[in-house]
Amino acid sequence: MGERCGWCGSDPMYIAYHDTEWGVPERDSRALWEKLILDGFQAGLAWITILRKREAFRAAFEGFDPNVIAGWGEAEVQRLLGDAGIVRSRAKIAATIGNARAWQDIEASEGFDHFLWSRVDGAPIRNRWQTQAEVPAETELSRRISKDLKARGFRFCGPVITYAFMQAVGMVNDHLVTCPAHERVAALA
Repeated sequence: MGERCGWCGSDPMYIAYHDTEWGVPERDSRALWEKLILDGFQAGLAWITILRKREAFRAAFEGFDPNVIAGWGEAEVQRLLGDAGIVRSRAKIAATIGNARAWQDIEASEGFDHFLWSRVDGAPIRNRWQTQAEVPAETELSRRISKDLKARGFRFCGPVITYAFMQAVGMVNDHLVTCPAHERVAALA
């Protein structure tokens, strides 16, 4: 059995995330939206920062229910800007509210899960990277999905954020082939 992907280091929370969540195919529309929002909040920060604040984010954002968040306005923005448990960025908070509305439109028209998973024909792309240096920060597909999300009203979903999201939700299996999770995640596809 090989070694896990080196990016998770030795932090127990990061290791648990790597071993149990990262790359596992997610098919639930709401959960997909939550992960995309959290990846947007990560912009400019380390993922471990977001991971450590994830429960505070879930509490502050009402369990990431986009149907609730879509109705929010300035009062909720002000409340969130005062919440030290989350990343307090007006732009990212405002984008989350707009993204909830965009999610509603996509969910009503075709399902957010279908909107995303149809881009990979419903099955994860199984990469076979040997080293972390081979793993791209973005791909042609992440650029296309980012453009499609933006066209539907999403913000904070550039191609790098989108690719990190695709990795996290298992649209691509980017565990290194030497990592025990590579085969485990592939079996879930």
